[in-house]
Amino acid sequence: MLTTIGKRLLTVLPTLIGVIIVTFLLTRALPGDPAAYFAGPAASKEAVEQIRVSLGLDKPLPEQFIRYVKDLTQGNLGNSLSTGRPVTTEIVSRLPASAELTLLGLILSMMIAVPLGILAAVKQGSWIDHTCRVVATAGVSLPVFFTGLLLVYVFYYILGWSPAPIGRLDAFTSAPPNYTGFYLIDSLVTGNWETFRATLSQLILPAATLCIFSLAPIARMTRASMLAVLASEFVRTARASGLDGRTVIITYAFRNAMLPVVTTLGMVFSFLLGANVLVEKVFAWPGIGSYAVEALLQSDFAPVQGFVLTMAVLYVLLNLLIDILYGVIDPRVRLEG
Repeated sequence: MLTTIGKRLLTVLPTLIGVIIVTFLLTRALPGDPAAYFAGPAASKEAVEQIRVSLGLDKPLPEQFIRYVKDLTQGNLGNSLSTGRPVTTEIVSRLPASAELTLLGLILSMMIAVPLGILAAVKQGSWIDHTCRVVATAGVSLPVFFTGLLLVYVFYYILGWSPAPIGRLDAFTSAPPNYTGFYLIDSLVTGNWETFRATLSQLILPAATLCIFSLAPIARMTRASMLAVLASEFVRTARASGLDGRTVIITYAFRNAMLPVVTTLGMVFSFLLGANVLVEKVFAWPGIGSYAVEALLQSDFAPVQGFVLTMAVLYVLLNLLIDILYGVIDPRVRLEG
C-alpha cells in the first residue's frame, strides 16, 4: 500500500508544477495594474512606479517566476496587498470555514442520494425511481447561486425560519475556542450548546445549497451502478440461495457497486470546492472562496495564486484518498497496485 501511495505522489508532481506555471502566467495576464490600484487614482506616475518596484513587478517575468518558486519552497505564498497579511495565514484561518461547509453539504447529499439511488434501482419504474430522476434533473439544471438566493428568499425573507446570511455566526454569538477551526466540532468539545445551535442554523442554508447541487451525480451513479450489479449472476445466486433481500442488497450488491460511487464522490467534492466560491459570496461566508474573489477583483496576485495552489493540493490529496479507499473496498485493486 505504501508503495502504491508513493507511486501516486510521484505522478502528481508534474500536475502541481503545471498548476504553478499556469497560475503564475494567468495572474500576470489579468487586466489591471496592482500598483496603480493600491496607489490610488490620485497618485502620480512616480508613486505608482515606486510601488511597482517594491512589489517586484518591474522585473522580467522569468525573474519574477524564479522568485515566486523560491518563496514557495520556503512555504511563503506572499503577502496580500489588500489585507497586508501573509497569504498562508489567511488561507489557514479561512480554510476550516470552507471545509466545514463543503463537508456538511457532501454528507447531507450522501445521506439522501445514496439511499435514494439504491431504492430507485431496487424498485425500478416505481414512483421512487421517478423521484430520483426528477431530483437528478433538477440538481443539474439549477445553478448553485440561484439555488442559494432562492433558499434565502424563501426561508429567511418570506418564512423567517433561517437567520440572516451574514457568515458563520450571528452578531450576538462569539466564536468557540479554536481547536480544529470547525465551529460545530469546537463548540461540541467545549460543551457550548448555544454556539453549536447558532453555528448549525447558519450552516443549514448554504449546506443545503451545496447538497442540492451534488445530489444529482451521486444519486444517478448509485442507481446506475446498483442496476448493473443487481443484474449480475452472483446476486441472482444469492437470492436463489434464500438469503434475506436486505442482506443481498446491502452486503453483496451495494458493496460491489461502491467503486463507481466513491469515484463520483471524489469528483463531486472537487466540484463543491469550486461551487463554494459562489455560495460563500451569496451567504457572506468567510472562506477561501470569497477571499479569492475579493483578491481577484482587486488584481491582488498572491491570494489568487495561493487559492489555486491550495485547491490543486486538496484535489491531489482527495484522489490519493480515493485510491486508498479502492484498496479497502476491493482487495483486488490493492493487489493489482
